[in-house]
Amino acid sequence: MNSTDLAFTPALELAELIRRREVSPLELVEIYLERIQRLNPQLGSYFTVTADLAIADAKAKTELLTTTSELPPFFGVPISIKDLNAVAGVTCTYGNPALLNNIPTYDDGVVTLIKNAGFILLGKTATSELGSYPYTEPYGFPPARNPWNLEYTPGGSSGGAAAAVAAGLCALAQGSDGGGSIRGPAACCGLVGIKPARGRVTHAPVGDRLAGIATNGPIGRTVADAAALLDVMSGYVTGDPYWLPQPQPSFLAATQEKLSNLRIAFSTSVPPLGDADPNCQQGVLQTVKLLEQFGHQITEQHLDLTDLVQPFQIVWQASVGASGLPAEALQSLNRFLLARTGSAGEYLQAVAQMQILSRQIVAFFDQIDVLVLPVYLHSPIKVGVWADLSPEETFENIIRWIAPCPVANATGLPAIAIPAGFDSNGLPISVQLIGKPAAESTLISLAAQLETANPWLHHRPAVAI
Repeated sequence: MNSTDLAFTPALELAELIRRREVSPLELVEIYLERIQRLNPQLGSYFTVTADLAIADAKAKTELLTTTSELPPFFGVPISIKDLNAVAGVTCTYGNPALLNNIPTYDDGVVTLIKNAGFILLGKTATSELGSYPYTEPYGFPPARNPWNLEYTPGGSSGGAAAAVAAGLCALAQGSDGGGSIRGPAACCGLVGIKPARGRVTHAPVGDRLAGIATNGPIGRTVADAAALLDVMSGYVTGDPYWLPQPQPSFLAATQEKLSNLRIAFSTSVPPLGDADPNCQQGVLQTVKLLEQFGHQITEQHLDLTDLVQPFQIVWQASVGASGLPAEALQSLNRFLLARTGSAGEYLQAVAQMQILSRQIVAFFDQIDVLVLPVYLHSPIKVGVWADLSPEETFENIIRWIAPCPVANATGLPAIAIPAGFDSNGLPISVQLIGKPAAESTLISLAAQLETANPWLHHRPAVAI
């Protein structure tokens, strides 16, 4: 197998090749680091590349292969960490150049779990400033670009993570999602992205500051890879404010589960924010047609989110103030959001309103098992296309674009984004599946069923090969 094929081999298969001693962790790390050196200047997918640390870890793991057969599940497989998460001894910028000298002394809990699973960290991937935007163009850094068409964004805020996976610059990526920040980049880049249920993945040691709307999650090329990484990331850490039990069987096992016929609703619009564009509608309708062929019961139902928009905005924009950065250190849109932030009482009122509405939305799932929606309401935007707009105009554009995503964040419901084809610009078309509370396994089983009928692993961006 040549180096390009290895770079695009699913992470679970790489782990098996390592266990069989057919490839070493050092060989894999060197392949990915060479690709990062060659392609990252075009893609802007990594802020920080930890080459020396990765090589040292790979050498140690390669040596360990000669002395032990007891290996964790992803022993020696290279992964990336989003630059909103702390890795001890590695710069964490949160997408702001004022924090270039911010070097944490601890690992986030999810990073500890990833390390314990045997992964090798290649570096920190690009994010929008504070994770606030669904595109990745922070001041002071090169913009992240979509490997399928470099004129377009890979999405945000996990845009660097998705671009890296899609271009073969890591085998898997950790991302985070507070309003679509895993699902959107996965959709833009033709990948699988899972936004886990609330309480599935720990926020240790820093805690959750946004009323449960945000969570860490996996981005991968296959449903099985993403499911297996979710298995790694899941679990209670002492002191978590809410948590879910470990799934039985595992999320990876769910990819092999035979599904009974499900009650599936779909919509191509998000009242009151509008209809999806033809490309995004096409993805939903094609997916629904496949699901119908599988024997699932399909109905068209619209979920009106009119009353959710304002309270969700209030909670979401509070993350800017929670960062502690002064207004003068922020990009214009984040300064605008900071200025809009109200009192603590207004924030808590918005949280309560969001929770009341979430009860009504979750009750909608008493009648269905899965809701199929577009990920975004229109195709990816070009890099820089909103750069000259006012903050108010940009904010309104963002709200309309990401409209199908925040419902899963507000309610804590699980969701998964999966590829559904390509548009006329060569950009991926995707859909998202939203499930019942804590029902990631159902979504993973359904996504695996769709993947079997419409495989996407063989597609590779031209820039990456």
